[in-house]
Amino acid sequence: MKREFKGVIFDINGVLEFQGVVYPGAIELFRLLRRKEIVIRILTNSTLKSRQDCAAKLNRMGFEVDENEVVTASFATAQYLKTLKPRSCWVMLQGKGLEEFKDFHHDDQNPEYIVLGDYREGFNFKNLNKALKLLLEGSQLIVMIPEKVDHSMGEVELTVGAYGKMLEDAARIEATYIGKPSKGIYDMSLLTMGLSRSSVLMVGDRIDTDIAGAKAAGIKSVLVKAGEFQASDLRDELQPDYVIDSIRDLAKFFP
Repeated sequence: MKREFKGVIFDINGVLEFQGVVYPGAIELFRLLRRKEIVIRILTNSTLKSRQDCAAKLNRMGFEVDENEVVTASFATAQYLKTLKPRSCWVMLQGKGLEEFKDFHHDDQNPEYIVLGDYREGFNFKNLNKALKLLLEGSQLIVMIPEKVDHSMGEVELTVGAYGKMLEDAARIEATYIGKPSKGIYDMSLLTMGLSRSSVLMVGDRIDTDIAGAKAAGIKSVLVKAGEFQASDLRDELQPDYVIDSIRDLAKFFP
C-alpha cells in the first residue's frame, strides 16, 4: 500500500461489531493502530447514545476508546446547534444522547428549532402533529440523521430520517440533516483529528451512508464485506476506494 494513512474513521455497527458481537480481529486491529500512533475516530449515526455511553460500551467489549474519539449523530447535532445560538429548542430524542443537549434552553411550546432524533414511542400522532403545527408557525427543523430505515437490530424499522422527511414534506420546508452521509459530520470528525483529508480512511459497511459521506467529504473509503453489506453494493454506481473481506484485513494498510 503506497499511500500513507495517518488516521482512520470507523463506523461501529457492521464494522467493529454487529448486533453486540465483536468481529474477530477488530480489537487486535485497534491495538496495532495504537502502536503505530494512528489517529482513531468512531463515527456513528446513533442518536440514542452519548459519546460517553458509546465509548463505555466499546470498552466493555474490549476496545480501548476515549469518549473524545467518538462522534455520534447526537453530539454532532448539538455542536452544530451551538453555532446557531438558538433561543430555544425542542429536542425530540430519548436515551442518553439527550445528555448532549443539556446546555440548551428546552421549550416544546414555542421552540426556535425542532431537533429530531430517535424519539421511539414518542413518534406518535400527538407529538408529530404538534411538531407539524410548530413548523408551520415558523420553527425550523434539524434532523439528526437522514436514514429512513434501519436493519441494525436484525429487523427492519423506521428511523429518524423517515419522520424528518414526513414533517419536511407536510410543512413544505427544508430541513437540515446532520448525520452520515452529510458532509458536515465528516468535516467535524476531521477537525478533531488535525489531519489532512488525504491521510484519513473511512471504514464502513454501507454504501449509502459510510461510503457516500466519505466521498462527499473527499476522504478515501474502505467497504467491509460485513454487517449490512450486500453483494449488490458492488454494482452500485457509487463505489469505495477499497474493498476488504473482514475488518482484520485493514491491517495491510498499516504495514
